[in-house]
Amino acid sequence: MLKPKTIILLFLIVSHAIFSNEDVWGKVGHQVIGEIATQNLSLNAMYQVKKILDGQSLSLVSTWADEMRFNPEFSKYNSWHYVNMPLDKEYHEINKNPKGDVVQAINKCIEVLKEENSSKELKSFHLKYLVHLIGDIHQPLHTGRFEDRGGNDIRLNFLGNASNLHRVWDTQIIEYFTIDYKSLANDLINKQKTQVSLNPIDWSYESHQEVKKIYSQILAKENISRDYIEKNFSLIKNQLHKGGLTLAAVLNDIFKK
Repeated sequence: MLKPKTIILLFLIVSHAIFSNEDVWGKVGHQVIGEIATQNLSLNAMYQVKKILDGQSLSLVSTWADEMRFNPEFSKYNSWHYVNMPLDKEYHEINKNPKGDVVQAINKCIEVLKEENSSKELKSFHLKYLVHLIGDIHQPLHTGRFEDRGGNDIRLNFLGNASNLHRVWDTQIIEYFTIDYKSLANDLINKQKTQVSLNPIDWSYESHQEVKKIYSQILAKENISRDYIEKNFSLIKNQLHKGGLTLAAVLNDIFKK
């Protein structure tokens, strides 16, 4: 007979297998952002990141925060991954979630990493979250509406298979074109670099402008066409590229000499 702890562990494993494709940007998107950031780090930032993460890469730790969502002890951080905003309002106009949101969480992570007296364990925890959450906030549907949970409740078909709007933007469009994260990251690294803001509220605003367009393009129960996929992959690539440059800029600022 299985012990209670074994049953709980099996439940968590099965739950992760079933629901993992709901994770923001999916595995590939987060890894792409981590790789782009790595290629744009200053020498000191690279040294500090490796020291805090015991040599682990940003790409490797980029999905850690999603993996931990299936651990009951981490449920209190679930609201860190998104911020729900009505389409006619911006971040400064909404009531803030007392449990936190992606903007508040990013600011918290930066604060901990800048504090010299923070322990290595605390810095590691918040650095892993920071890497992930900067990816999250660049996925437009993580600034989506409360009533449809950022597109999770907008059911539609992706090339004939049941899906939802959030999943399409998290993983399915990327997977349609991408073999592995390094090939996509290398393609994007060669794009022209753009100036990025260090203010998370600005990132939420930019993503929110894009999510308005996404909502206007699609109807519930609609079939996602190849034309839709090809048209929107360019936006996804732009967001991944911007996310990587932003992550690098934030880390370079945190660990500036």
